[in-house]
Amino acid sequence: MSVPRTALAEAFAALRKDLIHPDGPQISTMRNYRFAIVPYLPEDEFKLRKHVQTLVGDLSASGWVVLTLSLQALLLERIRALGDDVVQRIIDMERRTAEASPERGLNYLRGKLAQHVEGPDGIAADVAREICNFADAHPDKAERTLAIVGRAGALYPFFRTSSLLKHLDGKTRNVPVVLLYPGVRQGDNGLSFMGVVNPDRDYRPRIYP
Repeated sequence: MSVPRTALAEAFAALRKDLIHPDGPQISTMRNYRFAIVPYLPEDEFKLRKHVQTLVGDLSASGWVVLTLSLQALLLERIRALGDDVVQRIIDMERRTAEASPERGLNYLRGKLAQHVEGPDGIAADVAREICNFADAHPDKAERTLAIVGRAGALYPFFRTSSLLKHLDGKTRNVPVVLLYPGVRQGDNGLSFMGVVNPDRDYRPRIYP
């Protein structure tokens, strides 16, 4: 079952309503677990960005501060930090293994990158650091701060977003975090990353709409 084309508008309308609730952000029934997911079809990436831009504008006009994070940018920072020589060696080896078998080339690349992006010290640590720094820079906006994490498709097939949220738990200063999820929803809590990965039903956050 794919995400209906009208679901994005419904999702962002519901998200905006819950964020600006008079009693504070209500995106989760658990006060110390402020995570939410907005799934969207991968081909709707540009449509999604328009909704995000509108939401950020509306919240900013209401006195909110919003941090938008690109997982693609954080991944590239991690790769560049390895150094040009290391990156070139990885590229050369991937090309050689891919000549023998595209699948072997992908598996090699997945293995090399996984050790740098997975786990509590991987991409999740970068996201947590950015959110905490943003919260520290706006101490007077504790109840009007939001982090939106996007471009998750860049992590496919090297990383599962369910792992990202698990490692972020308790490390975001209780700032509401919205993950923009390229994939399809299956059932109440099942999500298939990019619409091709077996559905992961290990999601605690609210899935909008």
